[in-house]
Amino acid sequence: MSRFRLYPTPAKQAALLQQCGHARYVWNLALEQWSMWTRDKGATPGYVEQARQLTEARTAFGWLRAGSQTVQQQALRDFDQAVKNFHAGTHRQPTWRKAGLHEGFRIVGSQAGRVEQLSRKWARVLVPKVGWVRLRLSRAIPDAKSYRITRDRVGRWHLAFAVLPPPIPAPGTGEVVGVDRGVTVSAALSTGERLTCPGLSETEQIRLKHLQRWLARCRRGSNRRRRVKTAIAKLHARAGDRRKDWVEKTSTDLARGFDVIRVEDLRVAQMTRRPKPNPDPKRPDRYLPNRRRAKAGLNRGILANGWGLLVQRLEHKAAGRVERINPAYTSQTCSVCAHCAPENRKNQAVFRCAACGHQANADVNAAVNIAAGRAVSARRETPVRVSPKREPQHATSA
Repeated sequence: MSRFRLYPTPAKQAALLQQCGHARYVWNLALEQWSMWTRDKGATPGYVEQARQLTEARTAFGWLRAGSQTVQQQALRDFDQAVKNFHAGTHRQPTWRKAGLHEGFRIVGSQAGRVEQLSRKWARVLVPKVGWVRLRLSRAIPDAKSYRITRDRVGRWHLAFAVLPPPIPAPGTGEVVGVDRGVTVSAALSTGERLTCPGLSETEQIRLKHLQRWLARCRRGSNRRRRVKTAIAKLHARAGDRRKDWVEKTSTDLARGFDVIRVEDLRVAQMTRRPKPNPDPKRPDRYLPNRRRAKAGLNRGILANGWGLLVQRLEHKAAGRVERINPAYTSQTCSVCAHCAPENRKNQAVFRCAACGHQANADVNAAVNIAAGRAVSARRETPVRVSPKREPQHATSA
């Protein structure tokens, strides 16, 4: 998806927010109708019936008629598609859209092609009921049939065209690389490289902590609370931008440099869920907070390193060349003699084989096992290669 930064004037920002409010209102109404279904009642209205109801509502209410019918009908189409995806089992159940959090709408059809390039760095797009809005060109404008305009919590506007760029061609060298994802080292490669995803600096982390304490003392609904929330959102947006930039650069380098990319088959969504409460044995009506605090720190570390986004972008850029490997015991197995034992891994960084004495970085050793396609059973049998035609790349001892 090609995304560009929009720079609307203050008057057009208000018009864009109005369009976002209309799309959110229509979506929530459709969700309310759908959620009222019960077994003893008939089927809830579909898209055709909801579109007819929208026409009647636009006739009755002037504030709704002032908005774009294209935007409002597209919100109904998007909701109808979300319901179909939910019933198909590919997506989660549609949820409510909230003001300030879900600000955006979609334009589809001939109106999506009204984009004009003004210069080498600037262009403009004609948004229905809003007018021409300037956008910054960071790449060539794609030939897309739809685009989506969104506003983040910091107040930045973006325009994203619904088009996937072509995958990066394989170099043809036959090289295989294994990627081991971690919290301390974001991505360790079987070649010996250790990559770290940039986050907030120490000064920014201190400022974030102070702002969060300040937010706890602010009165709800006050202007000061709104300003503090905006300042916190800016810091989180800065960390998110750095993470996305690192993921894009890392995935591009891997797709260009290797024919096959092997990663651990991790379920990041399940790994970052909140843990079950730990009851206090002394007081059954209370829970111990230590377990939840530790798990929350691990969840933040996993999400801050972009585990899921890295694999997602790799599958987009190196389509058909990304293989998922069972991660069982890859960190306890020696990449030289294939001896598997818990005592092989001394700590987070050091791996020393108890059988052959091979010593290496623990993350790099796991990445070599992933590159070899080794899957170890719970009984610690001899590792089995998933692809016997490819040879692993052994890393040098650290």
